[in-house]
Amino acid sequence: MEWASSLGPEKLPLPSLHRGKWEVVTSISACEMLLFLVRRRLALPFSTLHPPAATAAAAAASTSPLHSSLDAAAVLETLSLYTNDWRRALDFFHWSASPAGGNLPPTAATLARAVDILGKHFEFPLSTSLLLSHHDPARGDPAFLRPALRALLNRLAAANLVDDAVRAFESTAASIGLRDEASFHLLIDALCDNRRVDEADHLCFGKDPPPFPLSTKTHNLLLRGWAKTRAWARLRQLWFDMDNRGVAKDLHSYSIYMDALAKSGKPWKAFKIFKEMKQKGVPIDVVAYNTAIHAVGLAQGVDSAVRLHRQMVDAGCKPNTATFNAIVKLFCKEGRFKEGYAFVQQMHRAGCEPNVLTYHCFFQYLSRPQEVLGLFEKMLERGCQPRMDTYVMLIKRFGRWGFLRPVFIVWKAMEEHGLSPDAFAYNALIDALLQKGMVDLARKYDEEMLEKGLSPKPRKELGTKLLEAESDSDNVLNGVL
Repeated sequence: MEWASSLGPEKLPLPSLHRGKWEVVTSISACEMLLFLVRRRLALPFSTLHPPAATAAAAAASTSPLHSSLDAAAVLETLSLYTNDWRRALDFFHWSASPAGGNLPPTAATLARAVDILGKHFEFPLSTSLLLSHHDPARGDPAFLRPALRALLNRLAAANLVDDAVRAFESTAASIGLRDEASFHLLIDALCDNRRVDEADHLCFGKDPPPFPLSTKTHNLLLRGWAKTRAWARLRQLWFDMDNRGVAKDLHSYSIYMDALAKSGKPWKAFKIFKEMKQKGVPIDVVAYNTAIHAVGLAQGVDSAVRLHRQMVDAGCKPNTATFNAIVKLFCKEGRFKEGYAFVQQMHRAGCEPNVLTYHCFFQYLSRPQEVLGLFEKMLERGCQPRMDTYVMLIKRFGRWGFLRPVFIVWKAMEEHGLSPDAFAYNALIDALLQKGMVDLARKYDEEMLEKGLSPKPRKELGTKLLEAESDSDNVLNGVL
């Protein structure tokens, strides 16, 4: 099955910076956004569009038929493109909801994305204010704000502001009527997701009685947290504690534990747990099968994984893209690329579309640069949009091989598809340039990286020095929550 190729947005304008401080050059205009949306809808390059004069911008914004095509998906896409520029993202978010702009009320997803972008740039007071400003008691059910609350808690946990995250749950969530068990689980999940499992464990078991009943879901979140931090002893202890506390283990508990056993170098034990599940009559879903396929593949090889895949189909469980990706990766790991490509064809016949992770399986193990570059070009032709980690992976691989032409091909494709390079992409490119002795060009990208406020690596060749962090108060939200 061939996919139609799609054009990504042109590289979006970025604000200028000075010594890591944001200075707004120009605010986002309705015209700019309308031009962007035209191109997204019609797949036209910006060079074919001629914006109206500045004096006509307001009229164009209020009368253009493009407002009928502005929807939540377009708003979400545009916000994602401005993820490294919180001021423009916030300007567009307000414009999309204003009567003079898009006149589209925020959805739970767009509000959460805006809060997430602000949190990414440590604008926690502003993100909290944005969340609170959309609380409407007349709405009745405050669940509309729960995704935004999740984004706020996640960014606070990612910034290691655990006390602020707890206060956000106790104060902000309470003020909008969301201090409940579901939000408590969001807090625990955010802490575990950002490797603050000790603090999450203390919140659950450090108080007697705990703030909410410790259910199977609570234990599953902690199991996943210990697995993420690779604290295998703590995970195993919690697994046995569930039996001692009389907490029932469900399908998710078994799936998490199986995956942890496989990642800890004990895939045969993971497969043993899978057999135990079947003996106990635990209903097995596609996620459990995928974990077992990965485990048996590591323990016994890809052929055993293929046999389990056939058993899965015979049992009436329909495989998904992740199932095929697990097997494709095992083929690639063993150097059996032809069979990996053949299995991708089976994926097509099963009605599953290869995704970016399918291509990652080949990018990670192919050893010929020309073959990797050719597959990358096919990926773009078939409309599978690479992620930032895709570009970073390819730049690193080509850089290690010492091939700069494909490095710049990948870099150009990233810009043409509207992705603003992050610190990892810049550092990978600079490493590749320095390896080839191109110090002046490497310095140019290093300076560009600094201008965008991204953190560089200290490099003796370039004389790069990390900016000294300004002293912050222990509680960045002091007086806000």
